[in-house]
Amino acid sequence: MNQIVGTCPVCGDEMRVVRLRCRGCETALDGSFELTRLLRLAPEQLYFAETFIRNRGKIKDVEGELGISYPTVVARLDDVITSLGYEAEHNEEELRESRRQILDELSEGRIDASEAAKRLRELQVQGG
Repeated sequence: MNQIVGTCPVCGDEMRVVRLRCRGCETALDGSFELTRLLRLAPEQLYFAETFIRNRGKIKDVEGELGISYPTVVARLDDVITSLGYEAEHNEEELRESRRQILDELSEGRIDASEAAKRLRELQVQGG
């Protein structure tokens, strides 16, 4: 069975389901049915959202599973949030935690100064 495509591949507008059919008895409903917000996500965004949920929102675990940095996790999460139609807000506590984690990784030797500077610049762009 094919996956539902939530966004038109031609113009990018939202797709609508116009027919539903029961697998068991073949009863069909015709009409215009809205897709859930999650179906608006691109496949890579949906994969990220599933990973985030599976890890119970623990950014450190998402980092490890996907092999990406804290700022990248936050940026991808913001991307998913805005794609769902919400506004991604950054609070000072999150930004402080992001900076602290980058500096911890630098002091532990997991990243070099160049990578730390790059990640700190990414945070600036994100709003901090």
